[in-house]
Amino acid sequence: MAAKLQFDFVVNKEKSTLTVTREFAGPRQLVWDCHTQSALLDRWFAPKPLSTKTKHMEFKEGGYWHYAMLTPDGQAYWSRVDYQAIRPIDGYSTLDGFTDETGVVNPDMPRSRWDVTFSDLREHTLVTTVVHYNSPEDVQKVIDMGMKEGMASTLERLDELLLTLNA
Repeated sequence: MAAKLQFDFVVNKEKSTLTVTREFAGPRQLVWDCHTQSALLDRWFAPKPLSTKTKHMEFKEGGYWHYAMLTPDGQAYWSRVDYQAIRPIDGYSTLDGFTDETGVVNPDMPRSRWDVTFSDLREHTLVTTVVHYNSPEDVQKVIDMGMKEGMASTLERLDELLLTLNA
């Protein structure tokens, strides 16, 4: 069933953006909850075989989510998402960046702005994420780091979670 769900990954180096459009087999409120609640994010927001652990989450404008993606042997990759604008169940905008364990943003890694929108698609939900980078070089850096494959794997984990939550 998952193979039938829409997944588009569009690179636009002229605009320094990545646009990820992904269909999910679930109602918009549930897909929104999976994106905005740390207990649910911890269950899917990392490519296999990594897992996610939230250190701090305050989903509100001006709040942030500080989390680690953990390898099976326990190595942690820290990130921080700062919430800039929230439009409940329609979308949100964030600043995203790699950090250290204390939440200090790593200046040597690309920082990006994510505009995430949620819309109804028949009985499913379509999530469109436009990731804005500072330069075409930053876009290439995250592509070289495996962004497309990592996003595909991460979003498949959300499919798996939605199957258990919809049951």
